[in-house]
Amino acid sequence: MITNITDSIRYIGVDDNDIDLFESQYIVPNGISYNSYLIFDEKIAIMDTVDARKSDEWWHNLQEALAGRTPDYLVVHHMEPDHAGNIAKVVAEYPNLKIVASARAIGMMPQFFEGVDFEGRTIAVKEGDSLSLGVHTLTFLMAPMVHWPEVMVSYDSLDKVVFSADGFGKFGALAHEEDWACEARRYYFNICGKYGAPVQALLKKLAALDVAIICPLHGPILKENLSYYIGLYDCWSRYDVESEGVFIAYASIHGGTAKAAQKLAEILREKGAAKVAMADLTRDDMAEAVEDAFRYGKMVVAASSYDGDVFTPMHTFLHKLSIKGYRNRRVAIIENGSWAPCAGRVMKGMLEQMTDVEIVGDMVTIRSTMKQSDIPALENLADTILA
Repeated sequence: MITNITDSIRYIGVDDNDIDLFESQYIVPNGISYNSYLIFDEKIAIMDTVDARKSDEWWHNLQEALAGRTPDYLVVHHMEPDHAGNIAKVVAEYPNLKIVASARAIGMMPQFFEGVDFEGRTIAVKEGDSLSLGVHTLTFLMAPMVHWPEVMVSYDSLDKVVFSADGFGKFGALAHEEDWACEARRYYFNICGKYGAPVQALLKKLAALDVAIICPLHGPILKENLSYYIGLYDCWSRYDVESEGVFIAYASIHGGTAKAAQKLAEILREKGAAKVAMADLTRDDMAEAVEDAFRYGKMVVAASSYDGDVFTPMHTFLHKLSIKGYRNRRVAIIENGSWAPCAGRVMKGMLEQMTDVEIVGDMVTIRSTMKQSDIPALENLADTILA
């Protein structure tokens, strides 16, 4: 797909509608886009390549857009294979082309492309360096750990365009029109969620620029209402609460824990909770559960005991929250156990390792199945959560 972004910047990326798991772990029902761009000027710059899965389609787009002209530069913002998969092909086809990237990215290239000689083919840039293409000037801003250490972004001062690497990206192919925030949120917290401080550092740099267009490496080009997208990124990277409500994540073996979680949700709604969202960790998309845990300020975890520990899906969920930097939240606990309840102890221990996570209320213990006698404890827990 080739489209004009401005008079001299062209989109040459591709949709991947065949992929089932992005990064071999994230469900992408609407696929993913691999974005790549061309800047036409006295010098021509390719802005990133695409995943090797879509090399042929991308190469066709590149050749059609170039129409016989020869590119002078390949700007590499990020070395992850879904964006750098065709570097070797570009180098082989255009022997005089120079690769522009951070020094860290240049150091990584031989790791991905064995036998490719990059000697004399690269230009290492650092914070504030610029590259003139003619009337276009690219200024480079380093963005380490958004979300790899070699990442940088580029700013074109003529058209006021930021090429933002993985920043402001989302799941979903461009052919699928859908709400941006939902899949951008799931993408952000599962891909970049750990790196709030580096994202904040990048946002401060962007705030000093006159930005009219954001060109990410995944998802749609953003041209209107940029304050909305930047505002969400600011909220997410500060670990602020985006939506008022309670998120209940439960992992149930035979249904007893699920009934207790569902009863608590009913009680919370009756008591006026602004929103109650739920996830069955044994069946629902784990990445969406991670997304909702960050979205809401209050969470309840409910799980069965298992092998002297906690039921595996809950352990996986809490581990994911930990490595993604979950923090600044209030969490309540429900455990279940038929003879030796231990899930609560394990969940509490995992939560206590996270930053500024407050465990609220008295832990509710269910014995096998929820009974009428358990409801007062759930009522009290709801009151504490909503206090």
